[in-house]
Amino acid sequence: MLEALRHWSPVATELRVGIDTSPLAQTAAGTARYLTGLTIELESRPEVDLRRYEFAGNGRLATVVRDTAWYLAGLPVAAARDAVDLLHCPTFRAPLYSRAPLVVTIHDLAVFRHPRAFNRWTRTYSRRVVPQVARGARRIIVDSSFTASEVVALLQVPAEKITVVPLGVGEPFTSEGEAAEGEYVLAVSTLEPRKNLEGLVEGFRRARLDGVELRIVGASGWGDVRVEGERVRRLGRVPDEELGRLYRGARAVAYVSLYEGFGLPVLEAMACGAPVVAADIPALRELVGAAAVVVDPLDPNSIASGLAAAAERRPELRDAGITRAREFSWERTAEETLEVYLEAAE
Repeated sequence: MLEALRHWSPVATELRVGIDTSPLAQTAAGTARYLTGLTIELESRPEVDLRRYEFAGNGRLATVVRDTAWYLAGLPVAAARDAVDLLHCPTFRAPLYSRAPLVVTIHDLAVFRHPRAFNRWTRTYSRRVVPQVARGARRIIVDSSFTASEVVALLQVPAEKITVVPLGVGEPFTSEGEAAEGEYVLAVSTLEPRKNLEGLVEGFRRARLDGVELRIVGASGWGDVRVEGERVRRLGRVPDEELGRLYRGARAVAYVSLYEGFGLPVLEAMACGAPVVAADIPALRELVGAAAVVVDPLDPNSIASGLAAAAERRPELRDAGITRAREFSWERTAEETLEVYLEAAE
């Protein structure tokens, strides 16, 4: 890699990369995991000089200020001041103009496919700004081949501008370690409409799993999603170490979302040796291969059957999931991201 950097620049031996870490102030979900895993790996590499830029704060007002003043002016000015070789925005919230070559990660385009599942500001911002961001970026990173096809179809971006770089998994999400006690099915996601938690609750009810709880981990989102019912328990946010215990102890981990660009909780569950029940949608099929039970997320009876099948096939699915998860690491994510940086900075 250092040799590649020498070819890139006859003088510099480091690639000075600016990265927007603002999403860390607003979420603890998938984007935050991506940023954390990626930056830890990049900062361990001597060939990369990583400069972090952050607009702190959360809530509605902070979101509007971030999406306008920060991305239109604050971030590109800060990157220009530091003379970075390129600027990486880890979501499609990014400057419309950047003096440095711009790399943007697009995790999914759910807001275009399911706009009613998002608040008015996100819908308006995405419709007006995201296509311009995609056109202005030098390179676009996506988590899956499915999302690459969505970017081409919905944003009219040339395929050659897009690179698939899968997400990774690491500690504490491993098969070794303590497991939580009890008999339960686990679901991990923010409470929002496209995650289909209400459909999961109905499927769980129809499965008639005597003595088994449905435990739901995740922060409240939007859309007034209610997850209530007999033997249904919300745990809210939990520390990663506790989440690892919950994955390892689960009778099954169910992820029946209606739309995903990758599905990081599915990867974490497989890494921990949990049998997975996944929605039969393109990104999740791409991720799990043959290592999970796949169900129709719109059919509660299919979900119910999948939950029963996962419990029956637990030893087989445990081994298959662990093997599949070994193909994904944050080291791999960082290595392939760095290759995109070099292409963008040429």
